[in-house]
Amino acid sequence: MEALGRDRYPEARRLAQQVAKELPELAAAQEIIGLASYRLGEWRKAAAALELARMLEGTVRHHAVLADCYRAMKRYDDVEALWREVRESSPHPSLMAEARIVAAGAKADQGDLAAAITIMGPVSDHPKRVRDHHLRQWYVIADLYDRAGDPIRARRYFRLVYGADPEFVDVADRLNALGR
Repeated sequence: MEALGRDRYPEARRLAQQVAKELPELAAAQEIIGLASYRLGEWRKAAAALELARMLEGTVRHHAVLADCYRAMKRYDDVEALWREVRESSPHPSLMAEARIVAAGAKADQGDLAAAITIMGPVSDHPKRVRDHHLRQWYVIADLYDRAGDPIRARRYFRLVYGADPEFVDVADRLNALGR
């Protein structure tokens, strides 16, 4: 896990594969293989390992990453099924946020911006404490509104991001483009 945490993905995967050979039912080894493969952009390998970890572990911890793999492979029905599982399990808000972002992205990829915005709709714009997952959700919904031709709503959410973190991604440029 240390190699994964230090962004040494090939090494992390290699070490986890060695462990998985000895202990094929160790979910953590499959998880590391999946996450390292995901970071390397190897969607099929990542999905296979994360599906195995999912089966062994029985949680939704990595559904967002798995769904993003399926999104990259244009397996939108699988993205929808994972999103449904996440919604039904009511996980930690950060996990819910990541899954929501992937599900909305999949709808947007298919040209359905209205459905993507609907998925992002429950995003709170007044949390007690702004966390990173709030910023990511606000940014995504702002981008969706911008793409849908609604600059007023886009500006509103980009301003929320900017107010919490003016250095977040390209939020300052996006606000400037919308005429603050």
